[in-house]
Amino acid sequence: MLLAEADEKFIVCNADEGDSGTFADRMLMEGDPFCLIEGMAIAGHAVGAGHGYVYIRSEYPYAIETMRRAIELAGRDIAPFTLEVRVGAGAYVCGEETALLDSIEGKRGQVRAKPPLPAIQGLFGKPTVINNVLSLAAVPFILAEGAEAYAAVGFGRSRGTMPVQIAGNVRNGGLFEIGFGITLGELVNGIGGGTASGRPVRAVQVGGPLGAYMPPSMFHLPFDYEAFAAAGGLIGHAGITVFDDSVDMAKMARFAMEFCAVESCGKCTPCRIGSTRGVETLDRIIAGNGREGDVVEALPQMRNAKAKQKTVPEEIALLRDLCDTMKYGSLCALGGFTPYPVLSALDHFPEDFGGAPALPQAAE
Repeated sequence: MLLAEADEKFIVCNADEGDSGTFADRMLMEGDPFCLIEGMAIAGHAVGAGHGYVYIRSEYPYAIETMRRAIELAGRDIAPFTLEVRVGAGAYVCGEETALLDSIEGKRGQVRAKPPLPAIQGLFGKPTVINNVLSLAAVPFILAEGAEAYAAVGFGRSRGTMPVQIAGNVRNGGLFEIGFGITLGELVNGIGGGTASGRPVRAVQVGGPLGAYMPPSMFHLPFDYEAFAAAGGLIGHAGITVFDDSVDMAKMARFAMEFCAVESCGKCTPCRIGSTRGVETLDRIIAGNGREGDVVEALPQMRNAKAKQKTVPEEIALLRDLCDTMKYGSLCALGGFTPYPVLSALDHFPEDFGGAPALPQAAE
């Protein structure tokens, strides 16, 4: 970005906080907007960008108003860098950086193929730095206190702190800033206090609606990017949603596929069609749940003259194959990450899918 030659460059802040159970961006923008403004101004000075955009979802009216007022007050202090707020219309896919850029340009939010990368050809075809709220808000501290002070907190390669949002069926929900390295169990049971219902924790979803479901047997995992990636999960925006033992994990897997089908921008086939076929496949599995050796009849809305009846294990094998196609063939993380909750539910909670045996995780 610094070496990119252009007559104009941009800084864009992705504040389209669309993951369920996440609210760190909103609380930071409403509570300390100048921290974000300062970080964006520093980034603009570093790369030679003269203008910036804060893209905020329309569901955050107080954050929008607070940021606009703060930008007015900070105007002279950040000049010649200028800054403005752009409001999104609520599309989840606009949390993807290139779809967000299209939305700022006034177009329908659709994912762009890469390359070219935004740093070379981004907003309005110009070099663009696009980062999330938490990354840009960390810049003033690093500049003031030094990189060593920031890196002094954390674990392994995951340095600094992370605002963790705990929600769902949990006793102590809220926003907690922690250093990387604390275990998942300490977050859920120690800070979160277990379930609000008082029933045992059965699963936690980490990383929003596209994050993997983690059973209590994985609560020893340290909360850092590398450990979660190695375990088939992701931290994402650090949202943790807690479920007790009354949850039906087959239905949660179906929700993930349906969420993808509803929110897909339609640009690529694996996401657009794969998610719809995934919902249909899970409907057949749920309809045949508990009848592992029996055939699963096509539901009435799917039935046709050529419909082939399959057993539950055959349907599950089809679902795994579909997830593989979506994971490696989708254009962006919406279709690419949807398999995480589906496969983790299959692997860790097979009894909810008709007693299908859990398959070992393949080494990647």
